[in-house]
Amino acid sequence: MSQDPARVNVRILDRDYMVACPHDERPALLDAAEYLNTRMREVRDSGKVVGLDRVAVMVALNMANELLQLRTRGNRATVEAGDKVRALRERVESALGHTQPLEL
Repeated sequence: MSQDPARVNVRILDRDYMVACPHDERPALLDAAEYLNTRMREVRDSGKVVGLDRVAVMVALNMANELLQLRTRGNRATVEAGDKVRALRERVESALGHTQPLEL
């Protein structure tokens, strides 16, 4: 039997929002709401963007850009790690004098 989702009240830019989420995700939701609220306050308080919808769009664009940059860095790190593993495997194979590649 599945549990009913938790109903969590979050406050963003002095507005309350009721959000449903699984009970075990409640702390993460509260952290995300706090992070979003902080970012939206920073944009609003800069005075360069007026209106809640525009502030939200600017923050969303900034956060999407950050996410894409992190993904790119993660993909690059994965490729580099793979290259290092292949180089190490080749060195081990060479040192052992095997003619067939090792299976991982």
